[in-house]
Amino acid sequence: MTQDGELRLHLQLILDGSCPVVFRELTDPWEMARWWGPDGFTIASVESDLRPGGAYRIAMQPQEGKPFHVEGEFIEVEPPVRLSYTFCWEDPGSEDQETVVTLSLHDIDAARSELVLDQGDFATERRRAFHKEGWSQSLGKLGELLASPLD
Repeated sequence: MTQDGELRLHLQLILDGSCPVVFRELTDPWEMARWWGPDGFTIASVESDLRPGGAYRIAMQPQEGKPFHVEGEFIEVEPPVRLSYTFCWEDPGSEDQETVVTLSLHDIDAARSELVLDQGDFATERRRAFHKEGWSQSLGKLGELLASPLD
């Protein structure tokens, strides 16, 4: 994974699975609940109206404490190669602001694809680092699921 840019996040990851397989993992609510969120979190629910202008809402449950929610609106939905949406915490902190996440998929061969994630702009370097850690852990779990699909 790599990261660069001024208050923007850029990650690249090679995943087992063709673009259609990975796109399904990125958009199917049941599949997302299996990998979304940083380590130690479970996903209580994923609501999604997967179309441009459609909304989504994800309930994230930490090991202790109350759940919190991520929500937004889909901007682009181009199966199986591109997904873009706004990302906002339901109860944002003082350093939080709405960002745009863009996920692009590229086939490497019949069994692997590259996922490129871009997100920004962040209000502070600390928030970008927070999202980098969360996405890295989440996408790491996605990679593990795709590497062992029979689980």
